[in-house]
Amino acid sequence: MAKILYVEDDDGIAASVQDWLQMEGHLVELAANGEDGIQLSANFEYDLLLLDWDLPGIPGIEVCRRYRQRGGNAWVIFLTGKSGVDDKENGLDAGADDYLTKPFEIRELSARIRSALRRTESTFQSQLKINDLVLNTADRTLCVNQATVRLMPKEAALLEYLMRNPNKLSNTNKLLSAVWPSDSGVSNGTVRTFMLSLRGKLEQLGKKDFIKTVPGSGYIIET
Repeated sequence: MAKILYVEDDDGIAASVQDWLQMEGHLVELAANGEDGIQLSANFEYDLLLLDWDLPGIPGIEVCRRYRQRGGNAWVIFLTGKSGVDDKENGLDAGADDYLTKPFEIRELSARIRSALRRTESTFQSQLKINDLVLNTADRTLCVNQATVRLMPKEAALLEYLMRNPNKLSNTNKLLSAVWPSDSGVSNGTVRTFMLSLRGKLEQLGKKDFIKTVPGSGYIIET
């Protein structure tokens, strides 16, 4: 799963792209203008940004520029009707990594996203393994040797994030930002509830202490 921010003022295009990518297992948040795109990208963690260029108020190229100036390092793809060489050059110079001209085929966008995730982090493979525990992110199955349990979507997303970031502490705010939409209204208690159910399934596989709690600091998987 990748968490994607899509900044697009055309509701029809935004909805169709969101539906397609969410069917592929990604979490896609929408923003309809540049100001909202800047706020969301500044306050929440994303794996990839999709930006239209001609946005109300602040244009997409400025959203990209400010994101990079703040140190944002997610892959950025422009989806725009601007097809001139000068436009592409300006977009890439502002910090974009890729450029797709409208109208575009949704399958090509999907392929470019897969390519981007492979290049930005080798950890975006569909199977994660730490010692003898294997998480298959495609079907949300968790295996130890021949024993298998199936996880709920948010359980799988929490475990996936922690397994992609071993030996790093993640507090509840970090996990909320990485796994839940910014407008979901969930609380720190929600993370604790899902963590409890996830640990119950890990215990079924003999991995009760696979995720450790550091009091006052957060959660960690140590390797």
